[in-house]
Amino acid sequence: MDFAERVEDVRRRVEVACRRAGREPAAVTIVAVSKTFGPEEVRQAADCGLNVLGESKVQEAAQKIPLCPGQLEWHMVGHLQRNKVGLAVKLFKRIHSVDSARLLEAVNAACREEGCVMPVLIEVNVSGERSKFGLPPAEVPALLEQSSRLMNVSVAGLMTVPPFEPEPEAARPFFRRLRECRDAWRASTGFELPELSMGMSHDFEVAIEEGATWVRIGTAIFGSRPPRRPAADEGEGP
Repeated sequence: MDFAERVEDVRRRVEVACRRAGREPAAVTIVAVSKTFGPEEVRQAADCGLNVLGESKVQEAAQKIPLCPGQLEWHMVGHLQRNKVGLAVKLFKRIHSVDSARLLEAVNAACREEGCVMPVLIEVNVSGERSKFGLPPAEVPALLEQSSRLMNVSVAGLMTVPPFEPEPEAARPFFRRLRECRDAWRASTGFELPELSMGMSHDFEVAIEEGATWVRIGTAIFGSRPPRRPAADEGEGP
């Protein structure tokens, strides 16, 4: 398939998954994750009507975004180091990966300097994997409480990355757990948490069936990634 065909295939799969779940396709937004791809591929995505792009490394995004179409909305979907927060809040309209109280405070401080309010998602490690970023579920309510005292961040929802398994169905319990946690926290804290960022190229249909509102799709749109090259921000996470 060429680029446009891959985009149409992803859209079709999103629509089919939504129908299975009794949801409107408009309730699910595709975040086209362009990490390691250049401005030309981003322009192709924009030409196909994809206007939300995701990056996982701040330095790569800083080099790429000025060369891309200006109407795009950029989301930070990878692990964010506190020393990159100042630049991140200038580049991104949403951060999916807040995983600590200190990071939340840093984002709030940087946004206060910029005179903006940043919608953020709290990354939750529902699997308990030590190799994964994210807060344990038990620590999330305290972070929500802390966020209520911060004027320059707005917690819009939750994000998770399940353990990788070749079979997409294996991710379902983790997506379901995040949704169930969200429902419980909504009742106990008063936070609406409308957004659930979960699901990637190999499992986004399962994520949609379990309530995802943002699906982070890279390979299924852009194709196989080019060989990885060392970058200035090596170590920032996937």
